[in-house]
Amino acid sequence: MPNSEKQDDQERIMERVQRHGDSIWARIKAQGVATRAPFPDPRSLRSFSLGEVAEILGVSGSYLRQLSIDGLGPTPELGTAGRRSYTLRQINELRAYLASSRPKEALKFCPRRREGDKLQIISVVAGPASTTTSFYLAQGLALQGFRVLAIDLDSHGSLSGMFGYYSFGYPVHNASIYAAIRFDDDQDSIRSVIQPTPFDGLDLVPGSAELSFFEEDCGRRFRSENFRYPDASIRMVSALQEVDADYDVVVLSCGDGGFLTTGAYEAATGVLVTVRPEMPDIVSMTSSLYSFTHFVALIERAGRTVNHDFFKYLVTRHDPRDVSQQKSIAMLRESLGDDLLTATVWESDAIRQAWNKGRSLYELSSGAVGRSSYEQAMKSLNSANAEIMDIMSEVWGRAPFYVSQASRATTAGKASSESRGLSK
Repeated sequence: MPNSEKQDDQERIMERVQRHGDSIWARIKAQGVATRAPFPDPRSLRSFSLGEVAEILGVSGSYLRQLSIDGLGPTPELGTAGRRSYTLRQINELRAYLASSRPKEALKFCPRRREGDKLQIISVVAGPASTTTSFYLAQGLALQGFRVLAIDLDSHGSLSGMFGYYSFGYPVHNASIYAAIRFDDDQDSIRSVIQPTPFDGLDLVPGSAELSFFEEDCGRRFRSENFRYPDASIRMVSALQEVDADYDVVVLSCGDGGFLTTGAYEAATGVLVTVRPEMPDIVSMTSSLYSFTHFVALIERAGRTVNHDFFKYLVTRHDPRDVSQQKSIAMLRESLGDDLLTATVWESDAIRQAWNKGRSLYELSSGAVGRSSYEQAMKSLNSANAEIMDIMSEVWGRAPFYVSQASRATTAGKASSESRGLSK
């Protein structure tokens, strides 16, 4: 490579770049961001309107309003014109109250694990919009009253960034699940790296660059031990067993690391694969399936059995007006049958706008991204989440509920819109 710059010029460039970094970093810190690693964005979750809470809980708005008037359940905040709103913590308090006062519907209001129910661990395979899928699934589960732990297995911390936890490229010490699965004597508890999120009942184990160290360690062991699969996945399983009683669901967002992904496959009770209905993405997804069978074969060769309650596929970034995509979905459905979820997540300007704001649609009101686009995107996301939650219910031996609830909510929303139109 030609050396076109003098050494002192190069040093001046390095100094300037250092100054740029220091200047930006100082301003970030002055705004209250980056107080620890991974560095959290000091965000909070908005309150939810009475209508939104009624939809989430599957009850009528008038019923919730009467509860508030009678002084039952948590006291909502009163805004302009007496409009009531609830925090997510208050929504969960409402769940507890309704489950107690209406015991026959206790599971509807409080769907958490009961005695004998296994911890559900859903591994979301790296693919198109897989990080976004993990993000909205974890938040959607929390909104429905589940206790959720999201784990970012990406060394770039993609999911962590969505939650407002930002990590630099250089490693930080024991800031990811690496703390609990590392091979040296510095191993720690997974509890030491669990971070809160603005969603009540939803925690996060961030991803960081140190996860690449784990991959390197596993690779060296794999080669030095005559290609015997190292105990990487056992470490993942053991780490999750530590917090088994604390959560109902764990969402594992896989990155591109082979050994970490293998660990996620062994730990998982269910696997979710995302696919965009375009031929290059379908080819890439097929490659991921062969990788899955390879990784599972390595685990089984080591004498362990991998059992999943479900292995499902979700179409993401779907443009329903694209005829070629419709044909691709039909082809997928012929090949995958019932393992392909009925719901698809649509390509959405609202989701992109929320991403640009560093938030999810669940964190924003419709006015932030446009009502029509917002409602369409939410319907798409909620339908996909509802199917997954019904699969979870089946694993726990419960009757399906969430798809029908989402359908009722959509019908009620349409009726409400029509009535507003007639009243104008």
